[in-house]
Amino acid sequence: MKKFGWFLLCLIPICLLGQSSEKINGISFVASREGVAQEHVAEVIDLNANYAAIMPFGFIRDINSPVIIFNTDRQWFGETKEGAMQYIKLLHDNGIKTMVKPQIWIWKGEFTGRLTMHTEADWKILEDSYEDFIMTYANMAADAGSELFCVGTELARFVQLRPDYWHRLIAKIRTVYSGKLTYAANWDEYDRIPFWEDLDYIGIDAYFPLSEEKTPSVAQLKAGWQEHKDRIKALYSTCEKPVLFTEYGYRSTDQTAWKPWLVDRHEEPVNLTAQENATRAILEEFWPESWFAGGYVWKWFIDHKQSGGERDNRFTPQNKPAEEVLRDFYRRY
Repeated sequence: MKKFGWFLLCLIPICLLGQSSEKINGISFVASREGVAQEHVAEVIDLNANYAAIMPFGFIRDINSPVIIFNTDRQWFGETKEGAMQYIKLLHDNGIKTMVKPQIWIWKGEFTGRLTMHTEADWKILEDSYEDFIMTYANMAADAGSELFCVGTELARFVQLRPDYWHRLIAKIRTVYSGKLTYAANWDEYDRIPFWEDLDYIGIDAYFPLSEEKTPSVAQLKAGWQEHKDRIKALYSTCEKPVLFTEYGYRSTDQTAWKPWLVDRHEEPVNLTAQENATRAILEEFWPESWFAGGYVWKWFIDHKQSGGERDNRFTPQNKPAEEVLRDFYRRY
């Protein structure tokens, strides 16, 4: 019996090791006018983050325009190929892995999910332009050794109306990039994506509505998560792909979990507790789950000392109570 008991005891660490996997404790590293410096990366390390999303940008004139303008000398340094490469190198030098997540900005902040063409000719122009955009950064991600690549962000209409194009595009990306792939689906489109089987992660920008309360408690927020969480887990079970929150986060303002996707510059009162509670709730609900890969908090500015703070009602958790919640959870996971 003693020998058998010792055998079981020896197996326990092996079993636990087999079941454990590194969570992606990520930040969305906002592109800046300047290059990133060691002092900026030191703050990421201090947060216990192990991944950063690097986000070069392309620009479109309006939701019916088919041409993407990108990697120009009129853009901020961090939005370009050169800037993204510089960010990735310094992060990698410090042991922080990266996800390259090219994004589109439509003039006046129009929602990218509404990007739609009216003619087949314009669809073809858009497809060629997007392929040029995304393959530029897929090749860059390969050259830089980036661990993860996001093939698109919140492009619901484009995805739903041109599914064959996306299957072909993902296959082409695989020919130049050997890392893991995901797509950043908006919270209200993730269950209609036709190509999850082509990717390695189900990616969701997790701005789910949870509560209309001014300052919801952690318990109220966790209750608000349950229906959404069940649907997300059901998709995981169907696709057998781990779930990754390609973006998650809350503004430090009243009713932060009612419509978390709002990005307008409204002057709602600062509410640090609401942001802190919402951050704690999402971490407690998802990070312990074996089918959940992790996520990237939205958003983290490279100049930490000048970012966020107690008077800021925007998304960043920097220099707010929510930052301490993240630091603690990222340390544990």
